[in-house]
Amino acid sequence: MARATDNGFDTSGLADQYPRAFQLADGSSVELRVMSSDDRDAILGFAKALPEEDLLFLRVDLTQPDVVDAWVGNIRDGRMAALAAYRDDVFLGYAAVHRNPAPWMRHVGELRVNVAPAVRTQGLGRLLVSHVFDMARTFALQKLVAQMTTDQHGAQAAFRRLGFVPEALLADFVVDRGGRSRDLVMMTFDVEGLTDQAGGPVRI
Repeated sequence: MARATDNGFDTSGLADQYPRAFQLADGSSVELRVMSSDDRDAILGFAKALPEEDLLFLRVDLTQPDVVDAWVGNIRDGRMAALAAYRDDVFLGYAAVHRNPAPWMRHVGELRVNVAPAVRTQGLGRLLVSHVFDMARTFALQKLVAQMTTDQHGAQAAFRRLGFVPEALLADFVVDRGGRSRDLVMMTFDVEGLTDQAGGPVRI
């Protein structure tokens, strides 16, 4: 079983649960895997193939090799745990939970998710998020946070369907890759009862 330690997330116990195959709404199959440093090149290729509009909203610029190296370093060091979705050997998306290293924030995890445009209507994002929800429970996190700009209407709607509620609106809080300031929405979910609220591991 995955667990959280004083040194971060320990995902070694997930080896008996993943990889696992699932069917999407269009009948195609995907495989969920625990993300590791082995996914480094796949993450980089995935990000570079995203539309420019999507790149505007990335929290970190995953098109840059050094940024991806730091990102997978967070996995290695236990500051982040993530699941990756593949079809054959094509990287289709990820969902990740990050833990703030500050002791007073150790019960809070930040959820981030991104999937390829071609599969965004097929339930992959919800599938990934539901499994990361379960991981968050085993990590003993008490609250999940999702952050997005006010422009990301689809993301806000998706998190609302999962039971997240808006907690704060921060004006001009982020600057995108184009240098434009944008308002930031913070949404939260209490982990207790989370899987039932989210629909559990998605059955599609």
